[in-house]
Amino acid sequence: MNLPLITRAEKHNEKIAILVPRGCANATTVGAFTYGDLLYASSQIATNLLKNTEDLQEQRVAFLIPPGFEYVATQWGIWRAGGIAVPLCISHPRPELEYVITNSGAAIIVAHPNFEAILRAIATEQNLRFILTSETLPSDIAPLPDVDITRRALILYTSGTTGKPKGVVTTHQNIQAQVTSLTTVWEWTSSDRILHVLPLHHIHGIVNVLTCALWAGAQCHLLSKFDAEIVWNRICDGDLTLFMAVPTIYVKLIAAWEAASSERQKSMSAGCAKMRLMVSGSAALPVQVLEKWQTISGHFLLERYGMTEIGMALSNPLHGQRWSGYVGKPLPEVEVRLVDENGELVSTRTPGEIQVKSPGVFLEYWQNPQATAKAFQDGWFCTGDTAVVENGNYRILGRMSVDIIKTGGYKVSALEIEEVLRSHPDIQECAVVGVADIEWGERVCAALVLQSSQTLTLESFRSWVKERLAVYKVPTQILTLEELPRNAMGKVIKPTVVELFRL
Repeated sequence: MNLPLITRAEKHNEKIAILVPRGCANATTVGAFTYGDLLYASSQIATNLLKNTEDLQEQRVAFLIPPGFEYVATQWGIWRAGGIAVPLCISHPRPELEYVITNSGAAIIVAHPNFEAILRAIATEQNLRFILTSETLPSDIAPLPDVDITRRALILYTSGTTGKPKGVVTTHQNIQAQVTSLTTVWEWTSSDRILHVLPLHHIHGIVNVLTCALWAGAQCHLLSKFDAEIVWNRICDGDLTLFMAVPTIYVKLIAAWEAASSERQKSMSAGCAKMRLMVSGSAALPVQVLEKWQTISGHFLLERYGMTEIGMALSNPLHGQRWSGYVGKPLPEVEVRLVDENGELVSTRTPGEIQVKSPGVFLEYWQNPQATAKAFQDGWFCTGDTAVVENGNYRILGRMSVDIIKTGGYKVSALEIEEVLRSHPDIQECAVVGVADIEWGERVCAALVLQSSQTLTLESFRSWVKERLAVYKVPTQILTLEELPRNAMGKVIKPTVVELFRL
């Protein structure tokens, strides 16, 4: 028995599934690919991964491929061979890639030739099987295993309140529950065409856009990376029905619209008007961005709320009133409650922690039973986000922990960054904080106490950090202090550090 995602694809054999526009950097395969192409290529990749075995039996397969047809075919190939997909981030430096590969216990690495140098070295050191996407695939398709939907499908790494990212494990059943909830409430159909501009190591890009589109039999137009002009060119073509992005992307699109000629602006706005839905998520949407986008596009952006561990939980309605600053109501099959610090339900209009229960909630943190147990209370997942319900709609108030920073749609651990900064030879102490910013939601900023008589430029500091951390974790601003502000217990007072960056 095939996975339902595969069975559904078979019904759309001749239809276009993936479209990669020409001129896409890093895309070795451009053009239009049908569901039949995707089914055949993924069966070849599955055959190659199996290598004369019957079933990968949940072996982890780490893969690093730019967005495009090869990425999707590889992801499906891993699933069809019975493996767990571990997507890597194309912008991560070697230490971060190595951490994910090692922590997940990947047995196989699949890489696009662009990443051969960095990944072959890791595979050789760790004695892992290494496959390049440019290798010739087998033409004889092996019998593929029956993969039950209760099996583990995906491990995505997300920053928590304690240092290093944790591997969030979702099953095929979890993903299916997330997808069916969204396709129902946002009324996806096989005639939809969505432009995909989001990272493909993140739940927003993998589930909300890519998998929802392919579940519905729709077309997914994949860009290899976000480029405001290319995105506007595609919107101007007027054939798209859906668009989903993070607030940072909408800010960049607004800037490009404002810089365009009045004739071009009309064409841009007309392209937006032809779409049926535009969504913003992964970070709070500033009201002025929402209002400016509405002026440009005619769309009141639909905000929703979710996270790696739960998929999407809350959404404004597709039809009907949407409220600025609110993320709507629970999605189908999703239960949400607000509790106080004692785990008791809060009264109406009282802030509380968001807790979620649904078939889409993840299975476990990879090989971390303590963290998994700590994340649940009586079967409810504790999100660590606070909210309040007003007129039946949820309004997110922020993270409960000051050590979680939301920047450009990414959730970043201040503690992880601090750990790396402390290894810098010139840094004695540091405190990393998020400072409110209209484009990024929050900017990552670092207050530093340097070793005696040392100086540090922002440029040399950032260059050093970029070799060790993903670019979105690299502080954009530094402040050198004689000492960090601390309370009577010696704990750094982070709200005071935030204020210092606002002076």
